[in-house]
Amino acid sequence: MGDLKLVKKFEVKEGFFGRYEKLVKDVVLPYQERALRDQIEGAEKSHCIENFRMAAQKLKTGSCDGEFYGMVFQDSDVAKWLEGAAYSLAQNPDAQLEKRCDEIIELIGQAQQEDGYLNTYFTVKEPDKRWTNLQEAHELYCAGHMIEAAVAYAECTGKRRLLEIMCGMADHIYRRFVKDGAEGYPGHPEIELALMRLYRSTGEERYKELAMHFINVRGVDSDYYIREKEKCGWRVWGSDPEDKEYTQSAAPVRQQEKAVGHAVRAVYLYTGMADAAMETGDQELAKACETLWHNITQHRMYVTGAIGSAYEGEAFTKDDHLPNDTAYAETCAAIGLIFFSNKMLYLARNGKYADVMEWALYNGVLAGMQLDGTKFFYVNPLEVLPGISGEAKTHKHALPVRPKWFTCACCPPNVARLLASVSEYAWHMTEDTLYSNLFIAGTLDLTDSLGGKVSLQTAYPYDHKIEYHFAPQEKAMSVSLAIRIPAWSKDTKITRNGMAADYEIKDGYAYLHGDFGKDDIVTVELDMQMQKVYTSNRVSANTGRAAVLRGPLVYCAEGVDNENDILSLSLKKDGRMTISEYLPEKLCGIQEIYAEGYRETVSEELYSYHAPEEEPCEITLVPYYTWGNRGLNQMRVWIPEKK
Repeated sequence: MGDLKLVKKFEVKEGFFGRYEKLVKDVVLPYQERALRDQIEGAEKSHCIENFRMAAQKLKTGSCDGEFYGMVFQDSDVAKWLEGAAYSLAQNPDAQLEKRCDEIIELIGQAQQEDGYLNTYFTVKEPDKRWTNLQEAHELYCAGHMIEAAVAYAECTGKRRLLEIMCGMADHIYRRFVKDGAEGYPGHPEIELALMRLYRSTGEERYKELAMHFINVRGVDSDYYIREKEKCGWRVWGSDPEDKEYTQSAAPVRQQEKAVGHAVRAVYLYTGMADAAMETGDQELAKACETLWHNITQHRMYVTGAIGSAYEGEAFTKDDHLPNDTAYAETCAAIGLIFFSNKMLYLARNGKYADVMEWALYNGVLAGMQLDGTKFFYVNPLEVLPGISGEAKTHKHALPVRPKWFTCACCPPNVARLLASVSEYAWHMTEDTLYSNLFIAGTLDLTDSLGGKVSLQTAYPYDHKIEYHFAPQEKAMSVSLAIRIPAWSKDTKITRNGMAADYEIKDGYAYLHGDFGKDDIVTVELDMQMQKVYTSNRVSANTGRAAVLRGPLVYCAEGVDNENDILSLSLKKDGRMTISEYLPEKLCGIQEIYAEGYRETVSEELYSYHAPEEEPCEITLVPYYTWGNRGLNQMRVWIPEKK
């Protein structure tokens, strides 16, 4: 199944993600549009829309009345916002939003050069340096994001103007790198996965060929960036072309075994690789993807589904190096891991991929946005200490509160487009099987393919029960329903119309076969008991510590709930944990966990010969995605544990 075929067919109006879909429509997209137009008081300047206006003006008159502002990849913020707007329009038609999108798209078209080239940085600022610094200049990255926006906008609104613009840019790139044989490959992968989407949307083989070209040449000539630097004579950030791991170019992609370098670049590349492997049947490429996915999830992923351990280079470091307070854990990287896991799920129907998607979504991604949709984290640490986090030289990146916007604002519109397209991850469909990957309340319209609708009703992730209601138009819907059984659910019950259901378990999915009529209800009851989780002793940061999970949610302790001091707390080994009733007014609706523990009292001296005194206490824990919404305070996921 191609990307986004279910986007228009899945209505998310209720439940946990119903709130987020409404938030994206009513708050996030309008707020981000104002940010792109530099209309948010006190926020970092974006200048994105203005850059396109100046580029169009320069192409028309030969000059422009301003200077390019922002990152070399500033265009991509507009692209991701447009993509998110497209998905939202599919769910919630809005004539005014669509009109503003069309106006921006028309401006983008005016900024396109006659040969198809589109990039405001090079049109406005460096017109003589096109395609001379692939390692740093992000031309292919920006093109990729705008291609994704073009495909989404065409499929969600039926309007093809942006698609035509980006086919022109893709054709320009094809001529340069395939027909004319220009050397090189993207410094920041993204266009590979975008070209696969463009191929699937248009049916044009050259776009798949171009995607495969960039995948196949990467790392074959691992010295390309070294020669490029010697030749071009200009730099953006002064990146080291000798650091081949950073750019995932030390070896051809089929020979790569560890996730290395810039974390977002890595998972974007792996997403494109997995998509290409699915489309072409390339088993060697598929095997490389599985190897890399395993390395990430078994050695380089935080319990929140976040990836990227180091501020330096926003990068992976080494196996099992997962520091908590200096974690980089970029929001975009968690989103990229969802992209990668989703494509792996297309390659092989195994619930482990959906488990990781879910973990990253509910924790690593949702934490990246304030609950009100107006502030954002770039970095998502697992431990925060005011006075150190965001202030100490080693911790300046790990902010304890979310800013309104960023100079490098890749994450906010990335969150918007992911949340607005959540149906792509929730449901997959093959010719004879409907896969329920994520338990998101909503109605799936399968009238065209199966002659009816499926409604998923649930208060998940705060309730353990999921119900599938079937509404065929005429006769019963004949399909196999495959329901993911999360690895954390140790005792799962599935019934059909109140009776034990007949199903088979395979690779993390329960398969129910047969016909489903209008009165049929399939009910899944998950085992959502609270659990402590531990890391391997290879992870030094978590020695003697435990984290608390319930269902897909990772919990954390915040100072505001625990006498403004979480550093003195420890969990009682085998201690009792209880969960509150649902608290609709707290943090937009949560359940708290209360855990038996201890609070230590120690000397005020830096070092003392007296053992700490401790007394029993109750530790209050809240879902990690909600942290940082109640002002500046401490936060910790991994808590020491004692007998």
